[in-house]
Amino acid sequence: MLARIDLRGSALPGTRELASLLPRAGTDIDAVLATVRPLCEDVRLRGAQAVREITARLDGVDAEDFAVPQAALDEALAACDPVLRAALEESISRVRTVHGDQRRNDSTTDVVRGGTVTERWVPVRRVGLYVPGGLAPLLSSVVMNVVPAQIAGVESIAVATPPQRDNGGLPDPGVLAACALLGVTEVYAVGGAQAIAAFGYGAGSCEPVDMVTGPGNVYVTAAKRLLRGLIGIDSEAGPTEVAVLADDTADPGHVAADLVSQAEHDPLAGAVLVTTSEELADAVTALLPGQVADTKHSDRITTALTGSQSGVVLVGDLDDGLAVVDAYAAEHLEIQTRDARAVAMRVRNAGAVFVGPWSPVSLGDYVAGSNHVLPTGGCARHSSGLSVQTFLRGIHLVEYDEQALAEVAGHVDALAGAEDLPAHAAAVRARTRS
Repeated sequence: MLARIDLRGSALPGTRELASLLPRAGTDIDAVLATVRPLCEDVRLRGAQAVREITARLDGVDAEDFAVPQAALDEALAACDPVLRAALEESISRVRTVHGDQRRNDSTTDVVRGGTVTERWVPVRRVGLYVPGGLAPLLSSVVMNVVPAQIAGVESIAVATPPQRDNGGLPDPGVLAACALLGVTEVYAVGGAQAIAAFGYGAGSCEPVDMVTGPGNVYVTAAKRLLRGLIGIDSEAGPTEVAVLADDTADPGHVAADLVSQAEHDPLAGAVLVTTSEELADAVTALLPGQVADTKHSDRITTALTGSQSGVVLVGDLDDGLAVVDAYAAEHLEIQTRDARAVAMRVRNAGAVFVGPWSPVSLGDYVAGSNHVLPTGGCARHSSGLSVQTFLRGIHLVEYDEQALAEVAGHVDALAGAEDLPAHAAAVRARTRS
């Protein structure tokens, strides 16, 4: 089921070349921009009416107002299964605990006597949080987006999530229940590129936002790229992916189950096993057909596991394995080896690392306390997952008194002269002439 790449027996190529050899889902955002651009432009020009018409055409739901009424949020929470509600409450509690430690405090540095620089951490004023609802209604993504925004101190939070014909044009009840549980009252039944455009330009009762976060399909991602600059975004999320770095101590049943669980998300999902053990690779490969057959979404999973974005990579030792997973820079990386924590601490590139046999990715999706909105497509080489810091901006306050400015005036003269910007120096000299 999984294709194999054997990198044993010779020196590994450089990082860029190595990354190009590894399985990866291809997402051509540029290819859909031609489709997304006119949708976004229509929303910019015609607002709520454009959103209504696009939603009717693409989602089969024609609603005069795409704002979800408070009564629907209250009803969804009241009807929420007690077991599901308890799980949501536990997830919220753990995510709050972890993300509460991320909030930075303002700091003041005394540069010289009479001269200080204070760094303030100021939250974005208004954010739009996108929650997917296509192949799977990701109510857990409500928690992962809303909680860090709330902890950051964002004063205005709106959620957009696709409508469902089978739910009277309202979004998934579980998504609505999660919003209600978190105290989010501004929810819109709109998905896709038109949701991002409504956030960016404003439409109907939805006022423009300063930032949009949250995962979505290629059309959502293309709209985020198109509107970036007008709004801030967290990332351009591609198909989800997992890499497992394992040696001969790993349980093949665990590894196979984790590859299957990630492939369940999307036919484009990537699942990659990097291992020093050919015996483990053989055992995992033998177990996969049976595990896939036992799952609800076996067709989707089969497509993902047999696609070019998934496979097994055989390596000579763990050092080579680490080089491979760093080149791959997975959204989710599992370490199932001897001394797993020590190995995990050597990882440079990953969105999140799951250490040892009892820390599967599924735990992180829901109740580990970590965030599951993570960089994909190798972006973990330079970007982080969603956090409280996503919603904060650092602002420097510079405060010098007259003497402190006078002491540095000569340096300003020298630097301004070197850059041929004499007015810069003059602005200081105007204050420091005796």
